[in-house]
Amino acid sequence: MGTTGESRRPPIGEGKGRETVNEETFQRKLAELVAEIGTLPEGERNKLQLLAEQTKARHKQLKKTVDSLQESIDFLRLSIKYMLFDLEATRRENSYLKKMLEESNGES
Repeated sequence: MGTTGESRRPPIGEGKGRETVNEETFQRKLAELVAEIGTLPEGERNKLQLLAEQTKARHKQLKKTVDSLQESIDFLRLSIKYMLFDLEATRRENSYLKKMLEESNGES
């Protein structure tokens, strides 16, 4: 949904006094960490490199999940707008039909 040019809301939790880390900052910091891990002795390095790779994979999966949730929320918002529009149209139609029925009964 976000690809059609519609405005996107900030992710949940942003702008509420929390320090936010964008994707670029996260990737830069992770790259710095991996580079720093590369300077460690081999015994320590392997374990930490594995943890860094797992962190990167989890972050990628989390980002994918958040994007999917945001898309679902956007779709839900749009669906609700259509339902409200339909409800208002149904109410107007119902009111119009009642008025016609009352006028028809009044003429009889």
